[in-house]
Amino acid sequence: MSPRLPGGPLLVGMALLCCGGCEVVQVPSVSAEEEARTINAVFESPQAYTVRQLLAVELDSFLVAHPEHAVDSTAMRAFYRRRNWQYAWFINDSLSSAAGNFLNLVAANDSMLRRAFSHDALHDLVERIGDRRDSVPLTPTFMRHLELSLTAQFFRFADKKYSGLVQRDLRELDWFIPRRKKDLSQLLDSLVAGRMDLSPIEPLHPQYMALKRHLPVLYGLRWMDALPRVDLGRLRKLEPGDRDSAVVLIRERLAALGDLTWYDLSKAHEPVLYDSTLEAAVKVFQGRHGLLPDGVIGKGFMAQLNTRTADRIRTVLVNMERLRWVPERTAPDMLLVNIPEFRLHVQEGGRTVWSMDVVVGAEATSTVVFTDSLSRIVFSPTWSVPTSIVRNEILPAMRRDPGYLARKGMKRVGGSDALPRIVQEPGPGNALGRVKFLFPNSYSIYLHDTPSKGAFARENRALSHGCVRLSDPKRLAAYLLRNDTTWTGKRIEEAMDRKTELGVPVRPRLPVVIGYFTAWVDEDGRLNFRDDIYGHDARLARELFNEPVPADEDAVSAVPVEAGP
Repeated sequence: MSPRLPGGPLLVGMALLCCGGCEVVQVPSVSAEEEARTINAVFESPQAYTVRQLLAVELDSFLVAHPEHAVDSTAMRAFYRRRNWQYAWFINDSLSSAAGNFLNLVAANDSMLRRAFSHDALHDLVERIGDRRDSVPLTPTFMRHLELSLTAQFFRFADKKYSGLVQRDLRELDWFIPRRKKDLSQLLDSLVAGRMDLSPIEPLHPQYMALKRHLPVLYGLRWMDALPRVDLGRLRKLEPGDRDSAVVLIRERLAALGDLTWYDLSKAHEPVLYDSTLEAAVKVFQGRHGLLPDGVIGKGFMAQLNTRTADRIRTVLVNMERLRWVPERTAPDMLLVNIPEFRLHVQEGGRTVWSMDVVVGAEATSTVVFTDSLSRIVFSPTWSVPTSIVRNEILPAMRRDPGYLARKGMKRVGGSDALPRIVQEPGPGNALGRVKFLFPNSYSIYLHDTPSKGAFARENRALSHGCVRLSDPKRLAAYLLRNDTTWTGKRIEEAMDRKTELGVPVRPRLPVVIGYFTAWVDEDGRLNFRDDIYGHDARLARELFNEPVPADEDAVSAVPVEAGP
């Protein structure tokens, strides 16, 4: 019996699809897209490539007998119609190598996916058919059942791999970006045709594969979890030029993590000295973990350095699951707010052209994960104070200070004494600052300026009531109006200093994605991590691993909500 392939990276499994007994010949190179089109053209041609054919009623009977596959009935029918109802996994009366290749592909995937997709019985049966010493009677009824079982299992596997292991309503996990149904037809056509490498046409976001490439490195660092925690002892911090025994351990850990080269580690003349070479590595590590890259080793740095590798692996796996939910191709031009990163990224042609710091909602008033389109800029905005803020903050302040509204530039415009309607007029003290950016949504969330600039100097900027405060709103306004030459820098400044509101439409509308990613690979190829500020990772990990994942108390702290939206 042929040995079962061990698990491993996806590309390793894919590379096995065409191995064994093939003569090496020189062929002109073609792109993945050209090869995929060629394969699809074969499947859509009237020429027969197997003598066995299904009847539509036979597929219907199979789905009735196996209702668990009914969810994929439309995709299965479309697949066989493209093939003129010819078998995919058999060539004449013999099982094709594509069947074993598919099951080996499953075996070669990550452990989470293998646990979620049990296929041992089908794998054993395919191996027995391929073993000449074992005689499995290939009756027409048996072949038809195996043919349809393989196709059904492909769609079941692909749905989990490319659309997510978590099948529940994602809104229950505080994710309000719709999960997109992905087209798997090209992938299945290419697989049964024996394509060697499917990765270029897999319906996965590029960040998924980028994270997956870092997993083997993390698995190789699990030995670090047996090491004792690095402790600064009585010291509150270490700065360049300091000497301490902890510097030796910090230097070794950063070398293992790749922030310091082993060459630089070996040439350290005084291991206990915090020298300039170590300082550069510390700043790289700080940048990868959302810390202020000032080279000062303090509490936040030590919390990140002492995080277990097993927890880092889980964070990567959780974010890979999220990336299964999103389209493989996003809008080339858009605004992306990554909540745990506290950053807004302006993207053009799929690449980040510039970014800014932002303040997001505190844990108790978290910013919602969703997507919409920015349609309007409002200069010198009026703030209609939300009912919850009036009830919980404004009314108590009014009881303590009868002049509170006038001092804050606010006034009552209706409502009752028990719950008045309050607005804040445009001005330097307005909670929205001097400009806001609207993308209509049911969550009352938008981007805006703020008169409180001090929060942008903090590492943890989860402070607002849910809206996203911008550190450089004038730059965003200029960017959105850049195609209208009448909107000069001077005119934008004047609009931000008006006494009354001025609304300006944005044409064309620009997609806005407010996402939640705590691990990603940046454009320099570095693996980044951020704290799970809302506990979304912990909840998703419970879904994926069936066990609680407590938050790191050193890394996540309770932060009060600042006044303002």
